[in-house]
Amino acid sequence: MPEMTLLGWFHTILGILAVLSGFYTIYKYRVISFEKSSGKLYILVTLLVAGSALGIYNQGGFGVAHVLAVLTLIALAGGYIMERYKWFGSFSKYFQALGYTSTLLFHMIPAITDFLRRLPVGDTFIDSFEDPLLLNFHLAFLIIYVVGIIAQLIWLKRQAV
Repeated sequence: MPEMTLLGWFHTILGILAVLSGFYTIYKYRVISFEKSSGKLYILVTLLVAGSALGIYNQGGFGVAHVLAVLTLIALAGGYIMERYKWFGSFSKYFQALGYTSTLLFHMIPAITDFLRRLPVGDTFIDSFEDPLLLNFHLAFLIIYVVGIIAQLIWLKRQAV
C-alpha cells in the first residue's frame, strides 16, 4: 500500500468521526435525521468524507471506493430531499432512513478494506480483495445493514400508529 497522504489522513480521521456519530445517532434516535445535532454532524462529515474519497487515487484509478463515494453522495442527497421536501408523503421517512442508513454501509466497506490492507504494518491481515476474511466482513456488514434497516422501518411504522 502507498503511504498515507495528508488527504488520506483527513479522510480517515473524518471517516472515523462520521461512523461514530452515525452509530450514536441510530442508537439514540433510531434513525438519522438532519434535525438532530448528531445526525447533522453525521451527514455533514459524511459529505466531506465522500467528497475527499473522490480525490484519493492510491489504487491507480477510479475504483470501488470511488463508486461507494458517489453512491454515498446520492444517498445523502436522497435522504435529505426525503426529509426536507417529503416527495413521497408519509413514505418519505422510510426512504430517508434507507438513504441515510445506507451511507453507513458505504462507509464500512472501504473502511474495513483499508484497515485490513494496511495493518499490522509490514505484515497486513490481507493482501487481496478476494481474501475470505475481507469477504466475510463485507457479508457481515451487509447482514447487519439489512437487519438494521428492517428494524428502522418497523420502528418508523410503529411511530406512525
